[in-house]
Amino acid sequence: MHTRKNYTAYQMAWWTRFETLLFLIIILFWVALYYFFQLDWFRVPWTPLALIGTAVAFVIGFQNNAAYGRIWEARKIWGGIVNTSRTLGMFLQDMISNEHMETPIDEQELQKEIKTLTYRHIAWMTALRHAMRQPKSWETNVHHKTNQEWGLRPPEKDSDVETDLTPYISKEDMDYVISKGNKQTALLYLQSHHLKVLKDKGVIWEFAFLQLEGVLEELFTLQGKSERIKNFPYPRHFATLNHFFMWIFVLLLPLALVPQFAEIGSQIGDKSPLVGKLFVWFTIPFYLIVAWVFHTMERIGRTGENPFEGTANDVPISTIARGIEIDLRQNLGESNEEIPKQFEERINTQF
Repeated sequence: MHTRKNYTAYQMAWWTRFETLLFLIIILFWVALYYFFQLDWFRVPWTPLALIGTAVAFVIGFQNNAAYGRIWEARKIWGGIVNTSRTLGMFLQDMISNEHMETPIDEQELQKEIKTLTYRHIAWMTALRHAMRQPKSWETNVHHKTNQEWGLRPPEKDSDVETDLTPYISKEDMDYVISKGNKQTALLYLQSHHLKVLKDKGVIWEFAFLQLEGVLEELFTLQGKSERIKNFPYPRHFATLNHFFMWIFVLLLPLALVPQFAEIGSQIGDKSPLVGKLFVWFTIPFYLIVAWVFHTMERIGRTGENPFEGTANDVPISTIARGIEIDLRQNLGESNEEIPKQFEERINTQF
């Protein structure tokens, strides 16, 4: 049985196995040529190759930093959604009251208004996470065979937004929201209209209304930031050229590495003829290590470019949204049987 650390290492090796096999074929081809056909004259000097390798390393480092920045910003945005959602839940329960009503209304009616607003906020998070999971033309990592073979899929891929919204909003609200292109924005508009109605009735004090509108404004801000990351990809000229540069380096590397090992073998051959003759074959593991490191770092950068794509390395927005829902509904006094369970973690992965 694998520990978490060993299992992750196994997953990484398995995740890159096709490229590793390709690297093995490449280096076996060149080593065989040198060993059987004596192609010592066919080589590339180390200087230009070192310059290419240095440039590729810099570009890969830049890409990984940028990709990590996008992931970290997305995580901060959804962390802000967590905090703002809890604030909204607290405000709704404490600010909707009969305190400023000339004619108090029934407590059950107050709780109904609180529940309607809270559920509509859960619907907003549901619509937002569905919008973030919508595929874009530049999101291609999710289609890679090694990203599909474990069967890891975000919950949004197995349901549609209308089905997931149904438990939280009325038929009238649903008709309005479904008719809009940006459903999460439509839900925040409904929240604002509802709060104004309650303010006009006196259920919400005017100062409390302004505070609640400020919370909605913050939710609009966080939504816009999340949509910006989703709708604006990592610049393709950086991503594409970096991928090509990496492959140029990997394909040229044997032309310098194999002759170097062959030369070392010829020097060893004076004392150990058999070892010297076979020493060129030691190129294989060293080439595999170098090529695997460059390729894997470049692929990690590509995988992190789109933090809402739906791969195992994305920000777990479904889990975050469901966690907020559980908090809000528990604070409404609902039982654990009424509240949906957290999305299941599979193979050390949350979505």
